[in-house]
Amino acid sequence: MAAAGFAQGQAPAPPAGATAPAVAVAAQPAVDAVDAFSAALQAGDLSAAGRWLADDVLVLESGGAERSRAQYLQGHARHDAQFLKDAQVQPKQRTARASGDLAWVGSESEVHLTRDGKPLTLLATETMVLRRTADGWRIVHIHWSSRPRR
Repeated sequence: MAAAGFAQGQAPAPPAGATAPAVAVAAQPAVDAVDAFSAALQAGDLSAAGRWLADDVLVLESGGAERSRAQYLQGHARHDAQFLKDAQVQPKQRTARASGDLAWVGSESEVHLTRDGKPLTLLATETMVLRRTADGWRIVHIHWSSRPRR
């Protein structure tokens, strides 16, 4: 998305009756960080994935919580990478906003995989909150949720 004519990364107000873009211009660098994290995780590169996480990241998934980058990378990240290894993630919708040094990215996807020799499609949602640091955008919170598509 071109940013020509935008002041300080802010998109102009949409005309009356129109909706704002799903991904605000100011949020695009945070979206790029989320995509880089997700690509590294799916590739099984936990070191690269970890570079996008704040030290104090809070990861909520399946009723559980991991409260630091180290805890996530030493625990559930391996399971997530293994799960995603052979999955095909089909993005459906994304919304992202940024204000100051905080941004949030909400994504909806279909995840196609085979479990016990049978095809399975999951409807998945993801929310990531990011904070701008001297090193760029870092993920400070992740919440994942999914359910089988009926």
